Amino acid sequence: MSTVQTSMPAQAVAAGEPSFWSRLSGNRNWAAFWFMLPTAAFLILFLAYPLGLGVWMSFTDERIGRAGAFVGIENYQWLWDDSIFWLSVFNTLFYTLIASAIKFAIGLYLALLLNRHMPFKAVIRSIVLIPFIVPTVLSAIAFWWIYDSQFSIISWSLIKLGVIHSNINFLGDTEWARASVIFANVWRGVPFVAITLLAGLQTVSPSLYEAATLDGATSWQRFRFITYPLLTPIIAVVMTFSVLFTFTDFQLIWALTRGGPVNATHLMATLSYQRGIISGRLGEGAAIATAMIPFLVAAIAISWFGMQRRKWQQGSNND
Repeated sequence: MSTVQTSMPAQAVAAGEPSFWSRLSGNRNWAAFWFMLPTAAFLILFLAYPLGLGVWMSFTDERIGRAGAFVGIENYQWLWDDSIFWLSVFNTLFYTLIASAIKFAIGLYLALLLNRHMPFKAVIRSIVLIPFIVPTVLSAIAFWWIYDSQFSIISWSLIKLGVIHSNINFLGDTEWARASVIFANVWRGVPFVAITLLAGLQTVSPSLYEAATLDGATSWQRFRFITYPLLTPIIAVVMTFSVLFTFTDFQLIWALTRGGPVNATHLMATLSYQRGIISGRLGEGAAIATAMIPFLVAAIAISWFGMQRRKWQQGSNND
């Protein structure tokens, strides 16, 4: 009888306690994990796995139609002595730095302009977005006609104005080709920078500008001490994405020049495609693509450390 009496409370306690799974599923700290799990699985399946496979492939001599064997760093040693690869590295850095700087300058100017009170402001904002909405290949085809050596509207206009006497070979001359693809990239990228910075400007309180105006601050001083400091976090994020998009640009370059003339516009992305897919040397193409990773990580790290430094200056302890 005593044995039955002692076992009954233990069974009642065991029946009343929630299981480990119930406690885990009901924990508020795990709610974010459950919401992020589908997205994490998607990223691992379609981003992390292909990235890891590409890195592994860069250490093999795999070709299209033939499985490769592990060759260590042989592909990288080959690239180290490849002048075309180093030219593509220079072209990529030059293309990214110049295009990103121009996009930031024009985008910031447009954002400040569109932030003012003006008639038809909503319509103007919609027009500004058009270059970013149009598919990249369609934009490239349009620029291909604009830059055509015989039927270029630019050359025709300059000849009619008496500025030049013959058509400009935009895509056939090395210097003109670099400038042409940079201009096309700027045309496509400015709307993204402008609209995003404009959204940031909308969050700045007008009372700050009113107080500064009453104190006698000039337009430059209001921008220097109010607009720019408050816009810096958004600028860091926007320019990080702009640099990443520009550094990995493929469609625009390939549709316009195929990397020519004389490899003058070959970026690392286009060279990787040419070596890996067209030439069939998947291992070498993967090595070129993998060589892009340190540059991308450096761009992200610079932005991240810049943001952390600014938080420290503002006295924030948030990670």
